[in-house]
Amino acid sequence: MARRQRRRALLKKLELPKIGSDGRLYQRSRRQRAGIAIVLLLAIAAVWMFIPETALRILLTVLLVLAAPALVVVVLGRRSS
Repeated sequence: MARRQRRRALLKKLELPKIGSDGRLYQRSRRQRAGIAIVLLLAIAAVWMFIPETALRILLTVLLVLAAPALVVVVLGRRSS
């Protein structure tokens, strides 16, 4: 009984994030998701318009796609659902 209570107290201390009804931890509004996609597509289009070397274009495109989730969290932050 004491072990069970200690375990519950420990789990309560951890304060795990609550999962929404759709299974996602964090949600973005439709407007935010559209804004993120538009900005990412504009950045990729700018890379392909202004960078002449194809290898560098591909590298920057991959870098943008991989860095986008981290940038979104930094800029918009996380908010609970």
